[in-house]
Amino acid sequence: MRYFAYGSNMCTGRLRRPVPSAQFVCVAQLPGHAFRFQKRSTDGSAKGDALETNDPRDVVWGVVFDIADREKPLLDNAEGLGKGYLEKTVTVTDTTRNEHRASIHFSDPRYIDATRQPYSWYKRFVIDGARQHALPFGHISISAKRTRKLILSFS
Repeated sequence: MRYFAYGSNMCTGRLRRPVPSAQFVCVAQLPGHAFRFQKRSTDGSAKGDALETNDPRDVVWGVVFDIADREKPLLDNAEGLGKGYLEKTVTVTDTTRNEHRASIHFSDPRYIDATRQPYSWYKRFVIDGARQHALPFGHISISAKRTRKLILSFS
């Protein structure tokens, strides 16, 4: 199966802990969505969300991974499916304009709380994953700048 990772799960090593089969496919973007630190976590902090805005100017950059079907339950458990995250299939576009159908986890609206802040260790995973996979420079620098200031959204 294909999985689109856009938050702390962009770090290959972090994703492979619960899902050893995860293999990098490509860097891609999800149009009509905006990255937000707004998903209320059980630890009291904010985690990442790909908020559907339907605005074509909004884009979430991330990483497409191939994951063995047998490890899908491991991925869902690690990502909190049914515990604040829901799942849908999206179409993402890679840097050469090829489209990929992929599964994505996003915040259950009942768990959205934009007043919460992400922990610094969580923000570091987001930035490290973006750098590891060479996401577009503007995204990485904006991410680093804004997360240090604890602003809740990327643009």
